[in-house]
Amino acid sequence: MKYRKFCNIKVSEIGLGTWQLGADWGDVDDSTAEKVLATAIENGVNFFDTADCYGEGLSETRLGRFVKALSSEVVIATKLGRFPQPGWPDNFSQEQFRKHTENSLKRLGMECLDLTQVHCPPTDLLRQGEVFDWLRTLKQEGKIKQFGFSVESMEEAQICLQQDGVASLQIIFNIFRQKAIASIFKEAKEKQVALIVRLPLASGLLSGKLNRDSKFAKNDHRNYNRDGQEFNVGETFSGLPFEKGIELVEGLKKITPENLSQVALRWVLDFEAVTVVIPGSKNPQQVADNCAASALSPLTEETHKSLYNFYLKDVSPHIRGKY
Repeated sequence: MKYRKFCNIKVSEIGLGTWQLGADWGDVDDSTAEKVLATAIENGVNFFDTADCYGEGLSETRLGRFVKALSSEVVIATKLGRFPQPGWPDNFSQEQFRKHTENSLKRLGMECLDLTQVHCPPTDLLRQGEVFDWLRTLKQEGKIKQFGFSVESMEEAQICLQQDGVASLQIIFNIFRQKAIASIFKEAKEKQVALIVRLPLASGLLSGKLNRDSKFAKNDHRNYNRDGQEFNVGETFSGLPFEKGIELVEGLKKITPENLSQVALRWVLDFEAVTVVIPGSKNPQQVADNCAASALSPLTEETHKSLYNFYLKDVSPHIRGKY
């Protein structure tokens, strides 16, 4: 595992997203969740991303219980803003930010959060600017060490980049979703704002293992949010219609006939502006396979050009949702 600079510390360039360990990806029992987390540690992962709303605290609770028994230190990034009580939009106030932060601290067993991120906030809230002051106050109070934003669009990312004190931006970025390269990479790098990449495998499409007949559990968002019925469609299959995504994967395999999931992760890591990529998993073996991408050689310039041209011509016209 290789490591990159995040603020003043080093984090594994491949982390672990723990949405799967809380909700929206089908059921995961405690034993499996612990094995997933343990496999991540065994493979050098020291960066874990979670959120208070994943299973209404379940992901944070499982992560906090696991980390408590570790002898080594890890970095935990959580998120706030989408917890169901009091819910949208009442979550967005200084009072609720403090309350949700304190609840996350309890579930994670921490005295101060390493990183808290505002979880896909409304664009208008970012434009108004008060939310940044709320987070600065929590930092001054010693409840959080750093703050960042998990955003849906490049417009939102650019708004955040104009504010002082923003340590990180979490974005959807993968072979199917390349807008960030031209939109924010240069400025984020210049301002030393860490980029956390979620959905690097486009909800499993870029694993190369799905097909048109693939079925998902009733409580898996890949079943109930394919067209954005519950939340932003961009969070499911990166905004692509499922059938179109399957078709596009077949085209990708002609460009990259090797292990597609590892190529997809390596592609993300080839960008210096990226700090950490956080694929999630319900399967310990998949965690180990994902981590192996850190040891791969960078893709060739020719491959990068082919993948970019493929994105422009074949993928981008089909992306739906905020982008």
